Amino acid sequence: MSRVSKQPINLPKGVEVTVGNDAITVKGPKGTLSTHRLPGIDVNVDGGVTHVVVTEGADHKFGGTARAILANMVTGVSTGYERKLELVGVGYRAAMTGKSLNLTLGFSHPVVFEAPAGVTIEVPTQTEILIKGADKQVVGQVAAKIRAYRAPEPYKGKGVRYAGEKITLKEAKKA
Repeated sequence: MSRVSKQPINLPKGVEVTVGNDAITVKGPKGTLSTHRLPGIDVNVDGGVTHVVVTEGADHKFGGTARAILANMVTGVSTGYERKLELVGVGYRAAMTGKSLNLTLGFSHPVVFEAPAGVTIEVPTQTEILIKGADKQVVGQVAAKIRAYRAPEPYKGKGVRYAGEKITLKEAKKA
């Protein structure tokens, strides 16, 4: 059995876990998330602690995955997740217009990105973008989509990058 699946998940104040026949729902101050139950996995809720149990005779490979998904859901509805992007390049900037993000990335046209439900996008400065939400997967996917509009190029490092991302620059051709 997986060592990860044996670890208990402590529930913070205000977080409730509901186990149904085919879904697990986690409700907290930042929202509600739900996922389907993996085969051969039982979830036991005892007060403020949740345990993931692999049923007898079932395949153990889903135990650690189920526990990690459930722990990420608990963290998301209690504290939330955040990704920060930086725009590097002359004239590269971002601005919010309602719920849509307007990006100027050196194209002949501005790029407009609509924020999906459950995700908030903030622009503290023209070269920073903050993506916040309760679902870790959705926050990461939104950040990846925005980064894909203009990924950092390897010669000057211009583009949209994650905060703290190190870009290894290549040396230019010698004539």
